[in-house]
Amino acid sequence: MNKASIPSSELSQPQGIPNLALLIPMLSAIVAITPLAIDMYLPAMSTLASSFNSSVTTVQQSLSLYLAGYALGMLTFGPIADRIGRRPLVLLGLTGFGLISLALAFVTSVEVFLGLRFLQAFIGAAATVVVPGYIKEVYGKNTAKGMSYVSLIMMLAPLIAPTMGSLILELGEWHLIFFILACYASLLLVLVLTKLRMPSDAQTSGRSQRSFFGAYAVVFTKPGVKLHIASGVMTSFAFFCYLTASPFVYMEVFGLDKSLFAILFSTNVGALMLANVINSRIVVKYGSRRMLKVATLLAAVAGIGLLSVNLFGLSYHFTVAALIPFMGFLGVMSVNADAIVLMKFQQETGTATAVIGTLRFGFGALAGPLLALFYTGTAVPFSALMLGAVLLVGLCQFLAHSQQRQG
Repeated sequence: MNKASIPSSELSQPQGIPNLALLIPMLSAIVAITPLAIDMYLPAMSTLASSFNSSVTTVQQSLSLYLAGYALGMLTFGPIADRIGRRPLVLLGLTGFGLISLALAFVTSVEVFLGLRFLQAFIGAAATVVVPGYIKEVYGKNTAKGMSYVSLIMMLAPLIAPTMGSLILELGEWHLIFFILACYASLLLVLVLTKLRMPSDAQTSGRSQRSFFGAYAVVFTKPGVKLHIASGVMTSFAFFCYLTASPFVYMEVFGLDKSLFAILFSTNVGALMLANVINSRIVVKYGSRRMLKVATLLAAVAGIGLLSVNLFGLSYHFTVAALIPFMGFLGVMSVNADAIVLMKFQQETGTATAVIGTLRFGFGALAGPLLALFYTGTAVPFSALMLGAVLLVGLCQFLAHSQQRQG
């Protein structure tokens, strides 16, 4: 790769890295198999229930099973990737995901469908869990910059997946959704086989020699890590609060129609994407720690504004105005918290990614029950929980700073 063609901020990347114009979209596309697999089939829930002579509530269990399978898959394959290398796991994950997606297109019972969805998520996690490690290999101390690029591209998947699913249902039956997922994984597999050649794939000396549980022990006992992991987890909890409550808040509390809800939801996704663009431009100059602290402070201000406008019962315009910057700041917090954690590890990036991902999904799953527990028929609980999560991130960062000064 000609150094003259690389931005000065990326000159420190290792030799032998594929063209970033191909590598970053490819890694993003690998991570995107998860939101695509989750969101693309949502419009087909009722059709699937009718096809299996089952209830929609039973089919909806496939979503929880997918999330559980994905979390278990990350926990399983993270340490394995650190030990045997990332490339075999990408090949295994994409091959397994493609084959199970193909099998899903032919199922005739809801029980088999539920089981295969669990396996689809479990094996697919083998491919996605290694991506942050590749990003760290490319960007080194500027890992947050690379994470911003991947997050920016990956956010398109949940934005367009439901629309794609609806379009597919207009063209054919629900089976076609899983045929397309199988084709997507197959195309990615060909691309990985021919184009993904990283220095770490050929080097064995830098790989972890720790046992499965030993790798997790390293992650959980590493000084200065737990508070940053907690910061990322609480940021994710705030995201899940938004994802869980936004349909209710916009359509039930404020009485907006589905079309306007879709526009406002897309606007907030746009805020996340813009935040990642900005972060990728300036994080090299200011560093992930400072970006995380500043974004947390600004998110707290936006969160206080969001809670205030709902306590006073103001119109939805004020909620929208507070949510747009709030979601953007959450995006900056998320990528920088993860980058700080990954930078702490040389050989256990896969295990660290597994810990981050599993805790994010686990705590994110609490958003629904907590919102139900504090239900008042207004947007106040939703606003308060999101603000509370950000304030906890602020507390974690304060404690991390205090530990760093004492160290």
